[in-house]
Amino acid sequence: MSKSPAQDDKKKSGEGKILNVFSHGVLIIWAILVVMPLLWAVMTSFKTDDSILSTPWALPDKLHFENWSRAWSQAHMSEYFLNTIVVVGGSLIGTLLLGSMAAYVLARFDFPGNRFVYYLFIGGMSFPIILALVPLFFVMNNMGLLNTTHGLILVYIAYSLPFTVFFLTAFFRTLPGSVAEAAMIDGASHTRTFFQVMLPMAKPGLISVGIFNFLGQWNQYMLPTVLNSDPDHRVLSQGLVELANSQGYKGDWSGLFAGLVMAMLPVLAAYIVFQRQVVAGLTAGAVK
Repeated sequence: MSKSPAQDDKKKSGEGKILNVFSHGVLIIWAILVVMPLLWAVMTSFKTDDSILSTPWALPDKLHFENWSRAWSQAHMSEYFLNTIVVVGGSLIGTLLLGSMAAYVLARFDFPGNRFVYYLFIGGMSFPIILALVPLFFVMNNMGLLNTTHGLILVYIAYSLPFTVFFLTAFFRTLPGSVAEAAMIDGASHTRTFFQVMLPMAKPGLISVGIFNFLGQWNQYMLPTVLNSDPDHRVLSQGLVELANSQGYKGDWSGLFAGLVMAMLPVLAAYIVFQRQVVAGLTAGAVK
């Protein structure tokens, strides 16, 4: 005996509810696994060393802001923070500018070698950076860029360009070409069409890839460790390692956690502020 349409709809509705409950349960568990370590790190940064070791899961008796001031001044986190802002800010601007220009040309213009250049960028994404550290060190040394801020900015730009070009090329292909054609008919040059018409339309994609590059460059440790051994030019990732190593037997765990939270705050703030733009950029680049 065949089932009626009402029974089929009821069965599908029941299966949908079970799947919905299961998916929400998985998301809740995943959120707990991600958020709890962050909250614990923030809570620990306001505790004393004794309370961290004796009652690691208890709330602090009071907010010890001296941990933050000690990490900011005595551990030189302020200098590391400023160096990181300069390096990441410069490299992020350069990466987005050069990456968007290259992606626009690859997405909108047909010329001999177009696909070859595009696949070269794709190949750069699959090349392990650890294999390039030794030759990169000697190249930077020969060019006089070793242990310099601008040298590290150039390396960060080169490191981030493959993914940026790959992401933005797909994004520019989804934008309507009629807008650029209309601008060209009105007498706009290719440069003016790109900067005044197409680049503003690509804002969601630029924000999305900018967040990903910001996260990767802000947390980068291997490249500055090899190419930036000057204590005056150290970035935050190097500063945290230096803070942990310099403790010796003192065990300044509260200051270490305060420095760790300082390094995390800019990334968390960027995600919170640009959350909607990141989602919009990803979905806009995925469908046409």
